[in-house]
Amino acid sequence: MKRKPGQCDLSEPSFDIQRGCSPHRHQQLLLWEATIERSSPAMADANSNNLPVPPRPTFKQEWSAYNRAQQNEKAQFQSLLHGLCQSIEEPPQTLGRPRVPMADIIFCAAVKVYSTVSGRRNTWELQQAKERGYISKAIHYNTLSKYMEREDLTICLKHLITQSAQPLNSVEVDFAVDSSGFSTGISQRWNQAKWGAVRIKYGDKQPNAVKVKDWVKLHIMCGVKTNIITSVEVTGAHSNDHHSFAPLVENTSQNFSIETVAADKAYSSYRNLQLVVSKDAMPFIAFKSNAKPQKQSPSVWKRMYHLYCYNRADFMRHYHKRSNVETTFSMIKAKFGDRLRSKTYPAQVNEVLCKVLCHNLCCLIQSMYELGIDPTLGEETTL
Repeated sequence: MKRKPGQCDLSEPSFDIQRGCSPHRHQQLLLWEATIERSSPAMADANSNNLPVPPRPTFKQEWSAYNRAQQNEKAQFQSLLHGLCQSIEEPPQTLGRPRVPMADIIFCAAVKVYSTVSGRRNTWELQQAKERGYISKAIHYNTLSKYMEREDLTICLKHLITQSAQPLNSVEVDFAVDSSGFSTGISQRWNQAKWGAVRIKYGDKQPNAVKVKDWVKLHIMCGVKTNIITSVEVTGAHSNDHHSFAPLVENTSQNFSIETVAADKAYSSYRNLQLVVSKDAMPFIAFKSNAKPQKQSPSVWKRMYHLYCYNRADFMRHYHKRSNVETTFSMIKAKFGDRLRSKTYPAQVNEVLCKVLCHNLCCLIQSMYELGIDPTLGEETTL
């Protein structure tokens, strides 16, 4: 068959060798591309009157398991958090006053975020945790605010988030990527947010009365079945989403077997497609409106573009799993708030990570009752 301009060669043998795609994924792409002719617009118009309209899928809620999980969540939360924090290996100390263990700092910070109240009102919760033996000392609320500004706390929280998702590595195979902002409550002038400097007119600085709230952007990769967050990155308010895709996929692939990855148009690039294919997975990333196949475009980009254009129904069936990442953000903001109490940027990053850690523990508790998962948290994490 004669090749049309801009059309990719369906029998190109170098796809699985040069682009890192396994033979199984290569055959799967070929099968999808073989349906292009049958699912073309002309064929769809000819057969549209003969095809029945499929019913809209519905999903049943296991209310009995859900009710048990919600009733026992608070008791299970501190128990799981304590087991997770015990895996932290404290660095040796030779000089100075005895410092507070990192496990106690993270436990107190997570309990405070989970309670959604101020540090003063959270004092009773910490005292109760000390009586149960979960912590060695109930940290004062002012001291805890200072500990939240530590940069080494960020590294430890990311490790704990990754570790808290591992009990579900046998359940999750489909993943979604997206980002969302958390308000900091700190006012910022709109012209500074838009232009990065104060507007100058006729040699004089012109103040702008319009003020907006700054925010911190959270990038996550989550499983679409249990909404567990497998990898996380925190950046500034105006950072590009595209650059956070690679570290999210790389971190998730170390603990999970990835089959599909769904993302919106902000992550559309041939590098991201190649990265997902190199992990033996299928990328379902929407293409921008001005996207067109070029002669120098990589083979994986051409194949996914033709699947997106000529077999849109099958593509969107996988792509719509991306809506679960929106659900994940809604769960975090509805339960733990969409505003950050901290005032400094390092503390804001740690507070966002504490929200993610609390969300993962709640997902584990939900999976214990709905899926019968027995979470094992306790592997050593070296700081």
